[in-house]
Amino acid sequence: MAVDKSLPVEVSPPQEREIMDHMGHMDEMQFINDEETGIPFFHRVDSADLVLYAPRKKRAKMIGKYLMGDLLGEGSYGKVKEMLDSENLCRRAVKILKKKKLRKIPNGEQNVKREIQLLRKLRHKNIIHLVDVLYNEEKQKMYLVMEYCVGGLQEMLESAPGKKFPIWQAHGYFCQLMEGLCYLHSQGIIHKDIKPGNLLLATDGTLKITDLGVAEQLDLYIPGDVCRTSQGSPAFQPPEIALGLETFLGFKVDIWSAGVTLYNMTTGKYPFEGDNIYKLFENIGRGEYTIPEECGPLLTDLLRGMLQHEPEQRFTLQQCRIHDWCRKKHPRTEPATPLPPLPDTEDPTRSMTVVPYLEDLHGDQDYEDEEEEEERAIQEMVQSGYGRRGEACQEDPPLEPDDKSSTSIQHGPATTASTSSIGSKSRFSKVRKISSCKQQ
Repeated sequence: MAVDKSLPVEVSPPQEREIMDHMGHMDEMQFINDEETGIPFFHRVDSADLVLYAPRKKRAKMIGKYLMGDLLGEGSYGKVKEMLDSENLCRRAVKILKKKKLRKIPNGEQNVKREIQLLRKLRHKNIIHLVDVLYNEEKQKMYLVMEYCVGGLQEMLESAPGKKFPIWQAHGYFCQLMEGLCYLHSQGIIHKDIKPGNLLLATDGTLKITDLGVAEQLDLYIPGDVCRTSQGSPAFQPPEIALGLETFLGFKVDIWSAGVTLYNMTTGKYPFEGDNIYKLFENIGRGEYTIPEECGPLLTDLLRGMLQHEPEQRFTLQQCRIHDWCRKKHPRTEPATPLPPLPDTEDPTRSMTVVPYLEDLHGDQDYEDEEEEEERAIQEMVQSGYGRRGEACQEDPPLEPDDKSSTSIQHGPATTASTSSIGSKSRFSKVRKISSCKQQ
C-alpha cells in the first residue's frame, strides 16, 4: 500500500502490530535511513517544500526623544544598545543600567554616579562624550546616552593576525591615547583602568577613552597625586598595586597601564602573565619581562621607560609624547586591521541597526494609502470635468513637466491641480518619513 508521506498518517491497531513486527527484523541503520521499509517515520523533504518562517518584526520603542536600536554589547554593569536622536538624527549609544543589578556589584552605584559626574564636565575629542542621562523610576532603570562608537580596540585585536596591530596603526592609537590622558590629568582625573577594552573608535576613527567608573578626581587643594584605592583590571596594574602598597602615585598608574596597552597592541602578548591572579601579581611585583626583538630599539626604549618598576623612574606623559618613537612617521607597510563584523551579523560596515525600527515607526503603508486617495481624487476630477461653479469646462493640453519626477495637471482657467508634491512613491515616502522623525 502506497503511503503519502507528505500527510499525517493514521495507523490502525492491526497495522501498528504489523509495523512493530517488521521493526523487530530491521537493522538499526535501516530503521534510521528508512530504506524501503514503507514505514512513514522518517522521510526526506524537498527544500522547496520547506516552510521558512519570516523573522519577527521589530517593534519601535521610544525612550524620550530617542529611538532604540539593537544590542551592541553587554558588560558587568548592563547592556549597551544603539539609539537614534529623533531631533537631529544623530546615532547614539545608550548604557542601560538597572539599579537592582548595581546594588549587587561592589561599589556599583557609587561608580556610576562618579562616572556621570566626571563625564558631564569633560570635553575632549579623545574622551567619550555623555549626551544625556534619563531615569525611569517605575522600572528602576537608568539610561546613559553617549556619542556613538562603532567598535573597540579589544575586538579588533582579537580578530587581527597575531592579535596585534601593524606598527603604524598602533602608533596612531597610542598618540591619541596620550592626548586623552594629558587632558584627564590636567583636570586632576586619574583613569586607573586604561586597557584596549576601554578604548573605542568613533565612525571617523577617532579614539575615545571610556569607562571612568573607577576613575578618581584629585582634590585640587591637596598637592600631589597620591591615591589609596584601585579597582582596575589585574593584568594592567603596576607593581606598587600588585605588591599591596597602601599609597601610590596616580599619574604613574595610568602611565604603566598605557605601557601595557602599547605592549599588547604591538606584540599581541602581555608583559606579565600568570595562571591565576596571585601568580600574576607575583610576576608583576618582580618586574621581570622581555620585549621581542621585532619591536626595534625605539619602541623597546619607550616600553622600558613606561614599564619601569619604580614609579619615580617611570616616564611622564610629556616624556612619552616627545619620545622619538612617537614623533617618527611610521610607513604603512601592512594593511590596517579592520573592525570585525558584529557577532550576530555579517555586516562589515556596522550600519545603523535602527532602520527596521524606523520602518515600523514610519512605515510606507499609511503613506501609500494617502497617495492612492489623492490620485483617486484627481482622477475623479478629471473624469467629471469639474470646473468653476460646478460647470463643465474643456481640458487644456497638459503642460510639459520640468522635472521627470513630478507632473502637473491643468483643468481649464479656473481649476488647477498640482501633483508636483507627490513625485514618485519612494521619494514621497522618504520625505514623509524623515520629516515625521524630526517631529518626534
